[in-house]
Amino acid sequence: MRLIKIALLAALSSTVAYAGTPAKTPAKAPAKTAKKATPAKKAGPPPMVSAEHKKALAEKFGGFKFGMTKDEVLGVLQKQIDERYEDKIKATTDIAQQDRYRKDKKAELSRVSSTYVAFDAKTTPWDVSIVEGEFAHNTNEAMMERWENEGGKNQRRFFFFYDNKLWKMYISLDVSIIPEEKRNFDTFKSVMEGQYGAGQVADGTIAWRAGEFDVRAIDRLKDYGALGLVVEDPNVRKEVEAQREAHKGPPQEHNSIINSVIDKDNKDHPDMKANGGAVDAVIQAQGGKK
Repeated sequence: MRLIKIALLAALSSTVAYAGTPAKTPAKAPAKTAKKATPAKKAGPPPMVSAEHKKALAEKFGGFKFGMTKDEVLGVLQKQIDERYEDKIKATTDIAQQDRYRKDKKAELSRVSSTYVAFDAKTTPWDVSIVEGEFAHNTNEAMMERWENEGGKNQRRFFFFYDNKLWKMYISLDVSIIPEEKRNFDTFKSVMEGQYGAGQVADGTIAWRAGEFDVRAIDRLKDYGALGLVVEDPNVRKEVEAQREAHKGPPQEHNSIINSVIDKDNKDHPDMKANGGAVDAVIQAQGGKK
């Protein structure tokens, strides 16, 4: 014990002596001037289309107008369907065939009406689809869709409503007319810009402005084998985006086992030491040794 005390005193004495000796301050190396990170350049708005291209894009409205209610959209569809079937009915003197046309006409409108869906948190088939990024739940949004396969067309039109008013349409284009080996973004971009002028290209999307409406051409070939054209009201879009932000839920939580795999900072993982006893018990129960 005496020897331990002597050793401690000796250690303390040397420490005090060392602390009392002024240390030589090493010469400081000239500070390196840190390079300021160049902020990423924010993309500007899409280009404005010419009057000619705007007229061509306006044809995509197909007789519908922003601000229409669901019933008003169905009213326009009723008129379009009536006109189309009227020619068919007049073209035949077969009474039975005329009756079939009338039934088909009624069924077509009924089918479109039945597709109306309000996005109110219930899972829908559209949550994983070509339009999955075009809506959100619990934000007063709804949708209705219709196949447009007359007059040589084979496309699908999706009507998007916000606060019960039409504000956007998504047209799924007919890709069957494109040779399979040319179904790629470069071909799509070439065709779209050939029709509507140069657009703003980013992440498989080409965007234009046309004053009271904006347009997006969307490439979904890799995941859905589809191409789309969207026309939307830019003023309503601001309201919709604000509503979505206000109702955005917290990020999805994973359990600790999953986090131990994906957590790069190693901040969330099972404490193996704290659970060591449980691990040992499992091993022994299986006839193993610690």
